[in-house]
Amino acid sequence: MTLHTIDTVRVVATGTLIFLIIGGAGVAVLALALLGTELFQFGHPGGDGPISVEVVAGFAGAFGFGAAIVNELLGARTPGSIVAAVAGGAVAAVPTAWLAARLSRAARTMRTDPTPTRNDMVGAIGLVVTPVPVDGYGEVRVRVAGQPVKLNARADRPIPVGAQIFVVEALSETSVHVETY
Repeated sequence: MTLHTIDTVRVVATGTLIFLIIGGAGVAVLALALLGTELFQFGHPGGDGPISVEVVAGFAGAFGFGAAIVNELLGARTPGSIVAAVAGGAVAAVPTAWLAARLSRAARTMRTDPTPTRNDMVGAIGLVVTPVPVDGYGEVRVRVAGQPVKLNARADRPIPVGAQIFVVEALSETSVHVETY
């Protein structure tokens, strides 16, 4: 007696497939919006506008996936169960859109420190890492805005490796004039 295996293929309902496509498109647009590409703008250009792309994409993604889940749980084959799937998708989409609006607004209005300029190097204390000759450049390591920075350095007198220095003047973005400290 031999047993024959039967492969079963589960057919996805058309409504579920449409909802999954909507959800996937929403997630794709949300990913692009969060990565900084400005595909679409609603409202005033350069501003948040009344509705941001992140909100619309978050709503569409949650709606599509939420409706697909409800559609599959109900085995939606009737118009009434598809309406229930749409309602379930909306229940998932509204809080997701609200959260997307809050998070994207928080990311846009986040305070950051100003970018350091060459003037911020003046007064920095550091160490010589390559000897500084009188007629050429050596290298020093200083901290600018808390970050270690390696710069080309000139001096009026030769300065040996390991000497502590003080930045007197910023000659360019990458070079300074130093004195021993």
